[in-house]
Amino acid sequence: MTEHNRQAGDEVIGVRRGLFGVHGSGDTSGYGGLVEPVTLPAAARPYGGYFDAVADDLATALADAGGPAYDAAIEKVEIHAGEMTLYVVAEHLPAVALTLRNHPALRFELCLGVNGVHYPDDAGRELHAVYPLASITHNRRLRLEVAASDADPHIPSLCDVYPTNDWHERETYDFFGIVFDGHRALTRIEMPDDWVGHPQRKDYPLGGVPVEYKGTRIAPPDRRRSYS
Repeated sequence: MTEHNRQAGDEVIGVRRGLFGVHGSGDTSGYGGLVEPVTLPAAARPYGGYFDAVADDLATALADAGGPAYDAAIEKVEIHAGEMTLYVVAEHLPAVALTLRNHPALRFELCLGVNGVHYPDDAGRELHAVYPLASITHNRRLRLEVAASDADPHIPSLCDVYPTNDWHERETYDFFGIVFDGHRALTRIEMPDDWVGHPQRKDYPLGGVPVEYKGTRIAPPDRRRSYS
């Protein structure tokens, strides 16, 4: 297993083997023997830039507002590629987001939606929701990330804090199956209402199955007409 990119405190959530995940291809290049861990890096103080100020101001603001303690609400901090990600405990997400939006030293007024991520090997934390935030006042960027399990895929909705997240939460529910508790109308937005499954999950079948959409039935790839 290659360890050149590993840092102390990194969370290993899976292992990738071979090149592009191909097995039994007869590959003799040597790439088929690659074994690479999939990690979520952790950061330690000082974070650098404005990141330390954001963490300190958030801790102070949560305490002043009578909210959860910073250490209880934030699981860990990741600094990667010049960006800061706060891993938030799901139940404390609305309080953290509201504080980030309202406190004068923070003022993250804009949420650019929510993105789903599926880590099948991250046992008990398979589904992640990622919220990119922007502070127009202070010209800063920040990400919030929340994890949920396949067995209990519930995360609080942020529509009351950031109303423009309405359609973004519906799309993430549609494609990943994350249930945003408190959303006023959590229905599919891209796929038909009777669609089975969530197409952007990594356990969703790719190819080899017929697809039906708006009355048109498309045969699986091995049954399509050949022009060669």
